[in-house]
Amino acid sequence: MKTDFYNLTGTKEGTIDLPESMFDVAWNGDLVHQVVTSMRSNMRASVAHVKDRSEVSGTGKKPWRQKGTGQARHGSRRSPIWRTGGITHGPTNDRNYTKKINKKMKIKALGAMLSQKLRDGQILFVSPLELGAIKTKDAAAILHNLATIQGFETINTPKANNILMTIPEHNEVVEMSFRNIPHVTLENIHTLNPLDLAQYRYLIISAPQESVEFLARKTEK
Repeated sequence: MKTDFYNLTGTKEGTIDLPESMFDVAWNGDLVHQVVTSMRSNMRASVAHVKDRSEVSGTGKKPWRQKGTGQARHGSRRSPIWRTGGITHGPTNDRNYTKKINKKMKIKALGAMLSQKLRDGQILFVSPLELGAIKTKDAAAILHNLATIQGFETINTPKANNILMTIPEHNEVVEMSFRNIPHVTLENIHTLNPLDLAQYRYLIISAPQESVEFLARKTEK
């Protein structure tokens, strides 16, 4: 399958072949949901923690004798029913939220999401990002030019999580130039994953030939 790609001025540069194994995959909502929620779970830090009766401070002495005082029987001031006692069934920081994600499942979910975004007209392929110096002004000009492309008029809308832009390799000039544009997130194509695609509206893939070849190799493994 073929699709158009554009230069940094917003002009059509040519067409590029897309592997069907990554850009023509049927939508599978159950798989995507399972992978995305598992990835979010793996990012979750277990920080909530309360002390049980073995961890709170306090004497181990019996508060009063068992019988004859007229009061209820108690064996410890650290009991959960006391105000200064431990907590019963509370959260602890030794809980493990990790969920296993099979490699093939993750790749299949990535392909399903890329295919759906392509069908929805939310993926834009552009020439390699080449900036002579670190200038946010030049980066903003590129986004302005891309917004002139038919079907992508709202791509430069200053809205949170509007654009996820990928580059094939580390480029400090490009990364620093786009860093101060709040509605753009720059990422290496090698780290692209389903969770990222779920969080952003548009995906801009620079250097399409190199990037698409990398994505195609993921399905061959």
